[in-house]
Amino acid sequence: MSLMSKLLSTTLIATLSLSAASSEAEVETFIKKHLVKAPRVKVKDITFIDKQSPKELNGWDVYFVNIHAEIKQSPKVTDKVDVPETIFIKDGMAANTLIDVKTGKDYHKELKPALKSEIYDEKHLFAGNKDAKHKIVVFSDPQCPFCQEKVPEIYEAVKKHPETFAMYYYHLPLLKIHPVSDIIARAMLVEQEKKNFDKVMEMYDLEINARETNLTKVLDILNHEFDLKLTEKQVDAEAIAKELQHDKDMATQSMVTGTPTVYVDGEWDKSRNKYK
Repeated sequence: MSLMSKLLSTTLIATLSLSAASSEAEVETFIKKHLVKAPRVKVKDITFIDKQSPKELNGWDVYFVNIHAEIKQSPKVTDKVDVPETIFIKDGMAANTLIDVKTGKDYHKELKPALKSEIYDEKHLFAGNKDAKHKIVVFSDPQCPFCQEKVPEIYEAVKKHPETFAMYYYHLPLLKIHPVSDIIARAMLVEQEKKNFDKVMEMYDLEINARETNLTKVLDILNHEFDLKLTEKQVDAEAIAKELQHDKDMATQSMVTGTPTVYVDGEWDKSRNKYK
Protein backbone atom coordinates (compact mmCIF):
# COMPACT_ATOMS: atom_id res chain seq x y z
CA MET A 1 0.00 0.00 0.00
CA SER A 2 1.37 3.43 -0.93
CA LEU A 3 2.14 6.11 1.63
CA MET A 4 -0.65 8.25 0.21
CA SER A 5 -3.11 5.37 0.51
CA LYS A 6 -2.16 4.89 4.15
CA LEU A 7 -2.71 8.54 4.90
CA LEU A 8 -5.75 9.44 2.88
CA SER A 9 -9.24 8.05 2.88
CA THR A 10 -11.07 7.50 -0.39
CA THR A 11 -13.09 10.66 0.19
CA LEU A 12 -12.36 13.15 -2.58
CA ILE A 13 -14.97 15.81 -1.90
CA ALA A 14 -16.78 16.95 1.20
CA THR A 15 -19.36 19.55 2.14
CA LEU A 16 -18.16 21.73 4.98
CA SER A 17 -19.59 24.58 6.97
CA LEU A 18 -17.30 27.07 5.31
CA SER A 19 -17.48 30.80 5.30
CA ALA A 20 -17.64 32.71 2.02
CA ALA A 21 -13.88 33.21 2.14
CA SER A 22 -11.96 29.99 2.76
CA SER A 23 -9.33 29.90 5.48
CA GLU A 24 -6.46 27.75 6.68
CA ALA A 25 -8.58 26.55 9.61
CA GLU A 26 -11.20 25.22 7.21
CA VAL A 27 -8.56 23.38 5.21
CA GLU A 28 -7.30 21.76 8.41
CA THR A 29 -10.86 20.65 9.20
CA PHE A 30 -11.17 19.00 5.79
CA ILE A 31 -7.85 17.20 6.14
CA LYS A 32 -8.36 15.94 9.69
CA LYS A 33 -12.06 15.04 9.49
CA HIS A 34 -12.55 13.96 5.89
CA LEU A 35 -9.23 13.27 4.17
CA VAL A 36 -7.17 11.32 6.70
CA LYS A 37 -9.34 8.61 8.21
CA ALA A 38 -7.03 5.63 8.60
CA PRO A 39 -7.12 4.67 12.31
CA ARG A 40 -3.36 4.07 12.39
CA VAL A 41 -2.62 7.58 11.14
CA LYS A 42 -2.51 10.67 13.33
CA VAL A 43 -2.06 14.13 11.84
CA LYS A 44 0.37 16.02 14.07
CA ASP A 45 0.64 19.25 12.15
CA ILE A 46 -0.09 20.89 8.79
CA THR A 47 2.27 23.35 7.13
CA PHE A 48 0.73 25.78 4.65
CA ILE A 49 3.08 26.35 1.72
CA ASP A 50 1.08 28.58 -0.62
CA LYS A 51 -2.41 29.67 -1.62
CA GLN A 52 -3.49 30.45 -5.18
CA SER A 53 -6.75 31.50 -6.83
CA PRO A 54 -6.29 30.78 -10.56
CA LYS A 55 -8.81 32.62 -12.75
CA GLU A 56 -9.43 29.49 -14.81
CA LEU A 57 -10.78 27.69 -11.71
CA ASN A 58 -13.70 30.11 -11.40
CA GLY A 59 -13.57 30.84 -7.69
CA TRP A 60 -11.80 27.75 -6.36
CA ASP A 61 -9.02 28.55 -3.88
CA VAL A 62 -6.03 26.22 -4.01
CA TYR A 63 -4.05 25.44 -0.86
CA PHE A 64 -0.69 23.68 -0.97
CA VAL A 65 0.18 21.95 2.29
CA ASN A 66 2.52 19.43 3.86
CA ILE A 67 0.76 16.98 6.18
CA HIS A 68 3.02 15.91 9.06
CA ALA A 69 1.71 12.65 10.44
CA GLU A 70 2.54 9.56 12.44
CA ILE A 71 1.72 6.07 11.17
CA LYS A 72 1.47 3.34 13.79
CA GLN A 73 3.09 0.30 12.19
CA SER A 74 2.96 -1.85 15.34
CA PRO A 75 2.40 -1.36 19.08
CA LYS A 76 6.05 -0.29 19.42
CA VAL A 77 6.83 1.18 16.00
CA THR A 78 5.56 4.53 14.76
CA ASP A 79 6.81 6.20 11.59
CA LYS A 80 6.86 9.96 11.07
CA VAL A 81 6.02 11.08 7.54
CA ASP A 82 5.59 14.31 5.60
CA VAL A 83 3.08 14.15 2.76
CA PRO A 84 2.48 17.01 0.30
CA GLU A 85 -1.15 17.62 -0.63
CA THR A 86 -3.22 20.06 -2.65
CA ILE A 87 -6.66 21.10 -1.40
CA PHE A 88 -9.34 22.90 -3.42
CA ILE A 89 -12.00 25.00 -1.63
CA LYS A 90 -15.10 26.78 -2.98
CA ASP A 91 -18.56 27.69 -1.63
CA GLY A 92 -18.66 25.18 1.19
CA MET A 93 -17.03 22.40 -0.83
CA ALA A 94 -13.56 20.93 -0.37
CA ALA A 95 -11.70 18.41 -2.52
CA ASN A 96 -8.20 17.07 -3.03
CA THR A 97 -8.73 16.49 -6.75
CA LEU A 98 -10.21 18.86 -9.33
CA ILE A 99 -10.58 17.73 -12.95
CA ASP A 100 -11.96 19.64 -15.92
CA VAL A 101 -14.42 17.12 -17.38
CA LYS A 102 -14.25 18.76 -20.82
CA THR A 103 -10.47 18.68 -21.19
CA GLY A 104 -9.48 16.02 -18.68
CA LYS A 105 -7.02 18.45 -17.12
CA ASP A 106 -6.18 17.37 -13.57
CA TYR A 107 -5.34 20.48 -11.57
CA HIS A 108 -3.92 18.42 -8.73
CA LYS A 109 -1.14 17.43 -11.12
CA GLU A 110 -0.93 20.72 -13.03
CA LEU A 111 -0.51 23.16 -10.15
CA LYS A 112 2.44 23.64 -7.79
CA PRO A 113 3.21 26.30 -5.19
CA ALA A 114 5.41 29.27 -6.06
CA LEU A 115 8.92 29.05 -4.67
CA LYS A 116 9.92 31.09 -1.64
CA SER A 117 12.63 33.74 -1.98
CA GLU A 118 15.03 31.85 0.32
CA ILE A 119 15.46 29.23 -2.39
CA TYR A 120 17.82 31.65 -4.15
CA ASP A 121 20.68 30.96 -1.77
CA GLU A 122 24.10 31.81 -3.22
CA LYS A 123 25.48 28.52 -1.89
CA HIS A 124 23.25 26.84 -4.46
CA LEU A 125 24.15 29.12 -7.37
CA PHE A 126 25.86 26.80 -9.85
CA ALA A 127 26.00 28.98 -12.93
CA GLY A 128 25.07 32.44 -14.14
CA ASN A 129 24.83 35.80 -12.41
CA LYS A 130 22.73 36.11 -9.26
CA ASP A 131 21.32 39.34 -10.72
CA ALA A 132 20.41 37.69 -14.02
CA LYS A 133 17.02 38.45 -15.55
CA HIS A 134 15.75 34.87 -15.12
CA LYS A 135 16.32 32.44 -12.27
CA ILE A 136 16.20 28.67 -12.77
CA VAL A 137 15.91 26.26 -9.85
CA VAL A 138 16.62 22.56 -10.33
CA PHE A 139 15.92 19.64 -7.97
CA SER A 140 17.76 16.59 -9.23
CA ASP A 141 19.02 13.04 -8.66
CA PRO A 142 22.35 12.19 -10.40
CA GLN A 143 21.16 8.69 -11.32
CA CYS A 144 17.76 9.72 -12.69
CA PRO A 145 17.97 9.03 -16.45
CA PHE A 146 16.04 12.15 -17.48
CA CYS A 147 18.10 14.23 -15.03
CA GLN A 148 21.26 12.92 -16.67
CA GLU A 149 19.97 14.21 -19.98
CA LYS A 150 18.37 17.48 -18.92
CA VAL A 151 20.35 18.93 -15.99
CA PRO A 152 23.80 19.18 -17.66
CA GLU A 153 22.01 20.66 -20.68
CA ILE A 154 20.46 23.42 -18.55
CA TYR A 155 23.80 24.02 -16.81
CA GLU A 156 25.67 24.50 -20.09
CA ALA A 157 22.97 26.82 -21.44
CA VAL A 158 23.18 29.00 -18.33
CA LYS A 159 26.97 29.11 -18.51
CA LYS A 160 26.68 30.47 -22.06
CA HIS A 161 24.20 33.18 -21.02
CA PRO A 162 25.20 34.25 -17.47
CA GLU A 163 23.53 37.66 -17.70
CA THR A 164 20.24 36.14 -18.79
CA PHE A 165 20.06 33.11 -16.48
CA ALA A 166 21.09 32.02 -13.01
CA MET A 167 20.87 28.32 -12.09
CA TYR A 168 20.29 27.22 -8.50
CA TYR A 169 20.77 23.52 -7.80
CA TYR A 170 19.30 21.29 -5.06
CA HIS A 171 20.16 17.64 -4.46
CA LEU A 172 17.18 15.28 -4.21
CA PRO A 173 18.43 11.67 -4.35
CA LEU A 174 15.52 9.27 -4.78
CA LEU A 175 16.89 6.52 -2.58
CA LYS A 176 14.10 4.00 -3.06
CA ILE A 177 14.96 3.94 -6.76
CA HIS A 178 18.69 4.78 -6.74
CA PRO A 179 20.27 4.07 -3.31
CA VAL A 180 23.71 4.85 -4.75
CA SER A 181 22.61 8.46 -5.31
CA ASP A 182 23.07 9.18 -1.60
CA ILE A 183 26.83 8.64 -1.88
CA ILE A 184 27.07 10.41 -5.23
CA ALA A 185 25.14 13.43 -3.93
CA ARG A 186 27.43 13.68 -0.92
CA ALA A 187 30.47 13.45 -3.21
CA MET A 188 28.95 16.20 -5.32
CA LEU A 189 28.50 18.35 -2.23
CA VAL A 190 32.20 18.01 -1.39
CA GLU A 191 33.06 19.36 -4.85
CA GLN A 192 30.27 21.93 -4.60
CA GLU A 193 31.88 23.35 -1.46
CA LYS A 194 34.99 23.94 -3.60
CA LYS A 195 32.80 25.63 -6.24
CA ASN A 196 33.91 22.91 -8.64
CA PHE A 197 30.54 22.89 -10.39
CA ASP A 198 31.85 21.49 -13.68
CA LYS A 199 33.04 18.41 -11.82
CA VAL A 200 29.64 18.05 -10.14
CA MET A 201 27.99 18.01 -13.56
CA GLU A 202 30.51 15.48 -14.87
CA MET A 203 29.30 13.01 -12.24
CA TYR A 204 26.02 12.79 -14.14
CA ASP A 205 27.93 10.59 -16.60
CA LEU A 206 28.66 7.95 -13.98
CA GLU A 207 27.58 4.45 -14.97
CA ILE A 208 27.10 2.34 -11.86
CA ASN A 209 24.71 -0.15 -10.29
CA ALA A 210 21.92 2.03 -8.89
CA ARG A 211 21.56 -0.36 -5.92
CA GLU A 212 25.22 -0.10 -4.85
CA THR A 213 25.65 1.18 -1.27
CA ASN A 214 29.27 0.28 -0.48
CA LEU A 215 30.91 3.64 0.21
CA THR A 216 34.47 2.48 -0.45
CA LYS A 217 33.55 0.89 -3.76
CA VAL A 218 31.56 3.91 -4.98
CA LEU A 219 34.28 6.38 -4.03
CA ASP A 220 36.93 4.26 -5.79
CA ILE A 221 34.85 4.42 -8.98
CA LEU A 222 34.21 8.16 -8.67
CA ASN A 223 37.86 8.93 -8.02
CA HIS A 224 39.00 6.81 -10.93
CA GLU A 225 36.38 7.98 -13.43
CA PHE A 226 36.53 11.70 -12.67
CA ASP A 227 40.13 12.21 -11.46
CA LEU A 228 39.04 13.00 -7.92
CA LYS A 229 40.66 12.45 -4.55
CA LEU A 230 37.58 12.07 -2.40
CA THR A 231 37.94 10.39 0.99
CA GLU A 232 35.37 8.63 3.12
CA LYS A 233 36.03 11.19 5.85
CA GLN A 234 35.08 14.04 3.49
CA VAL A 235 31.93 12.39 2.21
CA ASP A 236 30.83 11.25 5.67
CA ALA A 237 31.43 14.66 7.27
CA GLU A 238 28.58 15.99 9.42
CA ALA A 239 28.57 19.28 7.49
CA ILE A 240 27.94 17.41 4.23
CA ALA A 241 25.10 15.41 5.78
CA LYS A 242 23.53 18.67 7.00
CA GLU A 243 23.77 20.25 3.56
CA LEU A 244 22.12 17.24 1.94
CA GLN A 245 19.35 17.25 4.53
CA HIS A 246 18.87 20.98 3.94
CA ASP A 247 18.32 20.32 0.24
CA LYS A 248 15.81 17.57 1.02
CA ASP A 249 14.03 19.90 3.45
CA MET A 250 13.81 22.60 0.78
CA ALA A 251 12.27 20.05 -1.56
CA THR A 252 9.70 19.11 1.08
CA GLN A 253 8.89 22.77 1.75
CA SER A 254 8.46 23.30 -1.99
CA MET A 255 6.32 20.13 -2.35
CA VAL A 256 8.85 18.62 -4.75
CA THR A 257 8.84 14.83 -4.79
CA GLY A 258 10.23 13.89 -8.21
CA THR A 259 13.19 14.68 -10.44
CA PRO A 260 14.11 16.58 -12.41
CA THR A 261 11.83 19.33 -11.12
CA VAL A 262 12.57 22.69 -12.72
CA TYR A 263 11.29 26.16 -11.86
CA VAL A 264 11.76 29.31 -13.92
CA ASP A 265 11.28 32.61 -12.11
CA GLY A 266 9.55 30.86 -9.22
CA GLU A 267 7.00 28.96 -11.31
CA TRP A 268 7.04 25.24 -12.06
CA ASP A 269 8.21 24.48 -15.59
CA LYS A 270 6.48 21.21 -16.43
CA SER A 271 8.15 21.13 -19.86
CA ARG A 272 11.62 21.80 -18.40
CA ASN A 273 12.29 23.77 -21.58
CA LYS A 274 11.20 27.34 -20.81
CA TYR A 275 14.82 28.43 -20.53
CA LYS A 276 15.33 27.80 -24.25
